[in-house]
Amino acid sequence: MTAREAPRSPRADAVRNREAVLAAADALFARSESPRSVSMDDVAAAAGVGKGTLFRRFGDRTGLIRAVVEARTGSLREAVESGPPPLGPDTPPRERVTALLDAVLRFKLDHRHLALALEEAGAGSPYAAGHYGWWHDVLTDALRRLPGGDGDGDDASFTAHALLAAVRADLVEHLVGECGQDPERLRAALAAHVRRVLGG
Repeated sequence: MTAREAPRSPRADAVRNREAVLAAADALFARSESPRSVSMDDVAAAAGVGKGTLFRRFGDRTGLIRAVVEARTGSLREAVESGPPPLGPDTPPRERVTALLDAVLRFKLDHRHLALALEEAGAGSPYAAGHYGWWHDVLTDALRRLPGGDGDGDDASFTAHALLAAVRADLVEHLVGECGQDPERLRAALAAHVRRVLGG
């Protein structure tokens, strides 16, 4: 049997299935009128896999949503952790705080219903979610580095929570989806809000 005729390995099929599921889920959330309307059955049918495959791979609907978000934010996280300014760690802290929050807002604008589904997923506190904790830690660190920043971190931690509240997916959906606010004006309003909070 030639290499051309060789069957695909189970590993290759698993990777293909995973990518198909993530793409299908992402597309379904983008088209949905409400994130609650997207079911595991819908995703399985759109991806061309059995529903059992979804549960074995992702555990439940919340696990699937988290996997989609992680796949879509991978390059953004890399830019924050090791990239150049304005998101990377060598950016002056005041500029970085503004850029970080703008990046969160832009992601939620581009993936409104996916972001809503993530915030609504599960019964636990949204503040205990891994993605929230990661953004909070990055923002807290940048805030501590501001001139006169709180070395102990209590004020910086609270300010990070307060700033992240301004980019919650339900607020973004209310302003853009229900009130019809222009996304670019919302980004400008957020930047102005951050400047006021930081005193600049």
